[in-house]
Amino acid sequence: MTASPDQAPTYFTRHQAPSLAYRYLAGEGPTIIWLGGFGSDMLGTKAGFLHDWCQENGRAFLRFDYSAHGESEGVFEEYGIGDWAKDALDIIQHAAPGPCLLVGSSMGGWISCLLARDKLQEIKGMVLIAPAPDFTKDLMWPSLSEADQQTILSEGKLVVPSEYDDTEFIYSKTLFDQGAENLIFEKPLTLSCPVHILQGMEDEPVPWAHAMRLACHIAASDLTITMTKTGDHRLSTSQDLITLRHTLTNMLTKI
Repeated sequence: MTASPDQAPTYFTRHQAPSLAYRYLAGEGPTIIWLGGFGSDMLGTKAGFLHDWCQENGRAFLRFDYSAHGESEGVFEEYGIGDWAKDALDIIQHAAPGPCLLVGSSMGGWISCLLARDKLQEIKGMVLIAPAPDFTKDLMWPSLSEADQQTILSEGKLVVPSEYDDTEFIYSKTLFDQGAENLIFEKPLTLSCPVHILQGMEDEPVPWAHAMRLACHIAASDLTITMTKTGDHRLSTSQDLITLRHTLTNMLTKI
């Protein structure tokens, strides 16, 4: 089965959990799996680019929406990092069991690290784009005013306008509680697969120093970090996508 962005998604129905929307492109393995960021969906620029690249090169590709993201079911403020990591594990085991290469963007980088550390044994490589492990504790919470922090604690959520468009983000107490339960920097992270981090030096939501901290934290024999001087958090310009293509091509020669 193949799927393009304009085709309807397939739904994975689970017991007592939201149904997850996904699109799977059949092809040669390992399956390249897209793990998107906080509040994003599987129809973004980088996910679409990966679909086209995999289709052109006969590669298997899986992308999906976490609970309460995009076309999946759920109420956003009811879910957090632990739930979304479980979503990733569930959909991978359902739709693309076997060897895989994770491409995690922002929060997807955090989830990739959780999968590699705790749960998924078939990871053959990881490409982390502006990875944001522990962002709830180290980046998001400190950026909030004391009044906003109190709103989250007392009311259970805070609605924040997006920096990128007219949509809004919901910062829920569940998000911060589950973030605290799934921290990457508080436990060793030893990876046997190759890892390549792509990071923009003009990234404001996830500063480049955070990516360097992750690179230093990961114990791996094959780890590369590429810094783009003018790159922002999205890393989705035409040149950024060329860099992503080169990174994937090179990693696939190793696995």
